[in-house]
Amino acid sequence: MSVRVGISGWVYPPWRGDFYPPELVHANELAYAARRMTSIEINGSFYALQRPTSFYRWAREVPDDFVFSVKAGRFITHMKKLRNLEDALPNFFASGLLALQDKLGPLLWQLPPNLGFDAARMESFFAQLPRSTAEAAYLARHHDERLAGRAWTGSLRDRPLRHAVEVRHDSFKDPAFLELARAHCVAVVVADTAGKWPMMFDVTADFLYLRLHGADELYVSGYGTDGLQPWAGRIRGWRDSGLDVYVYFDNDTKVRSPYDAMTLIGMLDSSA
Repeated sequence: MSVRVGISGWVYPPWRGDFYPPELVHANELAYAARRMTSIEINGSFYALQRPTSFYRWAREVPDDFVFSVKAGRFITHMKKLRNLEDALPNFFASGLLALQDKLGPLLWQLPPNLGFDAARMESFFAQLPRSTAEAAYLARHHDERLAGRAWTGSLRDRPLRHAVEVRHDSFKDPAFLELARAHCVAVVVADTAGKWPMMFDVTADFLYLRLHGADELYVSGYGTDGLQPWAGRIRGWRDSGLDVYVYFDNDTKVRSPYDAMTLIGMLDSSA
């Protein structure tokens, strides 16, 4: 089983001259980060639909064995709140993420803090998610006119798609939600948010998806070797039990995430 560790996004001006060398051209930042991580979470897709040309270019700037996860659009999760997605879902899948081809990893659906658990809503949403790249391509072909001339609706090789959901409301700590997630093989994100939002360790799919936002201060505090020891132990346990694990650091404000990611990679490599 594999463990992939990386960062949430890679375009952060404070990183320039720190993690990124001062002389590094901005256009080469993804390639630089990808040589030091094993995965990166694309988060620009959360704020707006990206273009197929961007996904296509990103796939070619990283090593052959690299994998991206893609954060789904807030239009679906925060504005539509997972309802009335007849156009929104096809548009998201037509925006170009299938151009990543074999470098496309899990899709992340981060829910807003004001969205509580509603069994019918979640059941309907999970049922609409495509489970393979062929299903996603079929769904993408139903995009609306807003993506005319800029849609990517093909998949060169059919393979499974994985989905992870990050919840931010305490009402999701409900066995009924976990049962739904297991029934649809959707991973419930293990999110470390300095105690702000729920942290759930339930295994609901054939993989784990971790987002480490900062143990002490959200988006700010680093973990360091001591803080990462417990996480490394959990990750080894999940890996050894036959689960794939994806880990992303989102404590980017003080340039912590790339260094924590590289430290964790080193810790896991030394124990493999």
